[in-house]
Amino acid sequence: MLVSAKDMLEKAKAGHYAVGQFNINNLEWTKAILLTAQELNSPVILGVSEGAGKYMTGYKTVVGMVNGMLEELNITVPVALHLDHGSYEGCLKCIEAGFSSIMFDGSHYPIDENVAKTTELVKLANENGMSIEAEVGSIGGEEDGVIGKGECADPNECKAIADLGVTMLAAGIGNIHGKYPDNWEGLSFETLDAIQQLTGEMPLVLHGGTGIPADMIKKAITLGVAKINVNTECQLAFADATRKYIEAGKDLEGKGFDPRKLLAPGFEAIKATVKEKMELFGSVGKA
Repeated sequence: MLVSAKDMLEKAKAGHYAVGQFNINNLEWTKAILLTAQELNSPVILGVSEGAGKYMTGYKTVVGMVNGMLEELNITVPVALHLDHGSYEGCLKCIEAGFSSIMFDGSHYPIDENVAKTTELVKLANENGMSIEAEVGSIGGEEDGVIGKGECADPNECKAIADLGVTMLAAGIGNIHGKYPDNWEGLSFETLDAIQQLTGEMPLVLHGGTGIPADMIKKAITLGVAKINVNTECQLAFADATRKYIEAGKDLEGKGFDPRKLLAPGFEAIKATVKEKMELFGSVGKA
């Protein structure tokens, strides 16, 4: 059964580890992440961007697939199904479809409008027993067509949004989505520290977890980050393993072209990536 991310993130913040949000794109992704979480006895958050939701034909399809897998794979660790970078309309659709968590990304609105829309969605999330993430200051890189440069959020704006009753807060601290450029300046721990001092117990979220060095990840966790989003790294691992399989001509041997065989190396690569991240984040054995 899907659960809100609230309990798992409060435990993570108190215990100085982080829960990984791994974005899903299809059945292979979902199955690989769920099996790894169960094997490592780790809580997990499945992230779905609006683009991926559309690709998988809609949020109801996603909910049906995930709920079916939880039952048929006998998954007992806590699993949250979370809308990543949701629009206001997207959040409403996911509440209706049966997600257990939503992110409203109002970072591109003026702060007053971000506050108004967040307030309304907090009320709906509470009524439905869901967790809700808000964002302040755009996260750099590209996220479904929205491009940001890795800005740092204003700690006072973070406090204003945190006070609306959101479950967790994503704040820009120089992090970006996708691959990090060579001239990236690193995370701003000063900003993160200032935000935590104002938001207290609130679990903080680090977007763009792919490509941030391990020591920076660990330091961010000590400063209150309890949720770290990973997407690109699983995609790169899946693509690399699939390319090697085809370049080695394995798809031409016997029934190597069968999609179950063709996608198996990529599936295993996702599992290995998720395991590595869960170990780094410290969530292993915390379910």
